[in-house]
Amino acid sequence: MAKDRVLCAVDIGSSKVATLIASVSEDDRLNLIGVSAVSSRGVKKGQVVDIDDAVASITESIEAAERMAGYSISSVFVTVGGPQIESTNSHAVVAIAKPEGEIEENDVLRVNDGARAVTLPASKEILHVIPRMFTVDGQEGIRDPVGMTGVRLETDTHIVTASTGAMKNLVRCMSLVGGINIDELVFSGIAASYATLTDTEKELGVILVDIGGETTDIVIFVDGAIAHSAVIPIGARHITSDLAVGLRVSLESAEKIKVYLGKLIKAPTLPEATEKGVKVKDELIDIKSLGITEEIKMSKKTAVDSIIRPRTREIFELIGKEIKKSGFATQTPSGLVICGGGASTVGILEQAKYTLGYPARVGRPEGLNGLTEEIDSPSFAAAAGLILYGSKSAVSNNFGLPALTTGLPIQKLVQKGIDLVKSFLP
Repeated sequence: MAKDRVLCAVDIGSSKVATLIASVSEDDRLNLIGVSAVSSRGVKKGQVVDIDDAVASITESIEAAERMAGYSISSVFVTVGGPQIESTNSHAVVAIAKPEGEIEENDVLRVNDGARAVTLPASKEILHVIPRMFTVDGQEGIRDPVGMTGVRLETDTHIVTASTGAMKNLVRCMSLVGGINIDELVFSGIAASYATLTDTEKELGVILVDIGGETTDIVIFVDGAIAHSAVIPIGARHITSDLAVGLRVSLESAEKIKVYLGKLIKAPTLPEATEKGVKVKDELIDIKSLGITEEIKMSKKTAVDSIIRPRTREIFELIGKEIKKSGFATQTPSGLVICGGGASTVGILEQAKYTLGYPARVGRPEGLNGLTEEIDSPSFAAAAGLILYGSKSAVSNNFGLPALTTGLPIQKLVQKGIDLVKSFLP
């Protein structure tokens, strides 16, 4: 890899726009040199609803990261999300070009291209085609068939689709930000998995839950590969809204209260605690210390048990329905890894374990060096994972990528042209 190659990732969410810039050393070590996060505008439920506002937020975030890194970027990896994200699993079979000979890259490209032949509505486009497993002459469980001998090659793939309009709007926004090119659009749930999941968890089976501002991404890994992905239209901002309504305060004050409660010691919240045989009354929250001007009296029990807990229970009930719908509920012994801004909500792990019955942990970004203290939060999981995704795609060939193509029409045409040329080569 070229020395000092620079990667940039932009995570465009409903609550914030996060930009990370990292340099890649000769030994493939990723060093984070620029970090920025600004409030998101013009984005609702992961989709652009106002191009001008969205461009302003993205520009502000990218420029702040560039100033920190001392580097001007020209291309970025961008996350895409929203309830329009859907997935399906596909199967394809091809005959090996050279019977009884070695399987070549072209054979893998042909079988993966065959797996793409799924019926889609006019408003949908394939975002990712992810090989789960290959089968050669009936032998299953093969990860990379190149170099093996056989006459029949099969593949099981996971296909992620997204709204054509939503992707075009993202491309349009980035083109207006100083003409920055998009290297690839990546589903935010897949990006987050790169920074938070271990290889062991993926092999055993694990469920990634990325709780964002207005949406929650769900990605299920079985036998080391993605088996199901989905998005539900509910997130941490709904908890903030509940607090604002229940306590009759502004959304800004409700957000401060939610963040404060999330920093408390993770222990069961009880109406009373016993200390040395003496009952201690439930503690009131010091509103003034949080910079809140509203005149309210609120106990931790009221906020957690009566407002936050019912909403988090609802979120995990919806997650449970999606897991059951996938058909992989019994194949994920590693349980849940929760990331995103909502992972900092008070009692989130306890609620996940109680509602779904899975072990659970909070996933924080791993695998980067440099300014890691700036992103030591579950809310940066997708942005950090996008950097890791970009570093791996830069040194991989097409069929080895987690995502074989992007949703950009021009790139798809170029890829088809390359495949056509390869098919005529000996």
